[in-house]
Amino acid sequence: MKTTGSTSGWRNKLHEIIYEADTPAGKFFDVALLFVIVLSIILVMLESIPHVNERYYWQFYTAEWIITIIFSIEYFLRIIAINKPFRYIFSFYGIVDLLSTIPTYLAFLGGGHNLLFAVRSLRLLRVFRILKITRYIGESNKLLRALRDSKAKILVFLFAVFVLCIIMGTVMYLVEGPENGYTSIPIGIYWCIVTLTTVGFGDIHPVTPLGQFIASIIMITGYGIIAVPTGIVSAEYSRSMGGSKPIPTNTQVCRYCNETKHLDKAEFCHNCGNKLNE
Repeated sequence: MKTTGSTSGWRNKLHEIIYEADTPAGKFFDVALLFVIVLSIILVMLESIPHVNERYYWQFYTAEWIITIIFSIEYFLRIIAINKPFRYIFSFYGIVDLLSTIPTYLAFLGGGHNLLFAVRSLRLLRVFRILKITRYIGESNKLLRALRDSKAKILVFLFAVFVLCIIMGTVMYLVEGPENGYTSIPIGIYWCIVTLTTVGFGDIHPVTPLGQFIASIIMITGYGIIAVPTGIVSAEYSRSMGGSKPIPTNTQVCRYCNETKHLDKAEFCHNCGNKLNE
């Protein structure tokens, strides 16, 4: 029984350091991990530059293995620290952690190291979890709530824009025709999206006066359309600022069910009812 209690206390302490950031040890761990993540991303970018990679290949190779070993140890420690490891393994960040760790091993076994750059860059997603240690967590939660509350309005708006692009793209196909580059309705829709978003690649452009007139209207409309989603989110954000519902700013993570988003000063998990770390 004594050994079991000692093991339980060790796991609780490990959970507090790895999963939470309300303690000095937890903050130090997250800041150190953030440094390693940023260093890893910098190495990925530098390694993609041919002459730099050729000159410092072995330095990059050694550093990548060191970082991969650190991530591997951290991944297994996260599994050990919780009572239900599958909750973490199959969670969003658990999958990201695994995918951001295995590329180096896969490259060692089967080659194709350069093809794994995109997967290795998933390590950057860890930053969103580590940012919980900052005092901006409350503001980030408000912004996330505003985005969530605006979801329906933004989807309706995007659907209306999509319908507009279909109509105007079809009109431009009929007005300009294949001889001016508008070889099909999808091409016309592509041009309308590029023009409406004020990107303007210039690979296709209207030639006829009527087509240029329609394009001018689409360009002006695009400036107004771009501001609509911003206004919707801003309105919801302002509304949430005046709300009375408390927004959690702690980083408590239940070691039994891996549940987050507990209220400030909560002593028990709102999901499973077990006691949280002190």
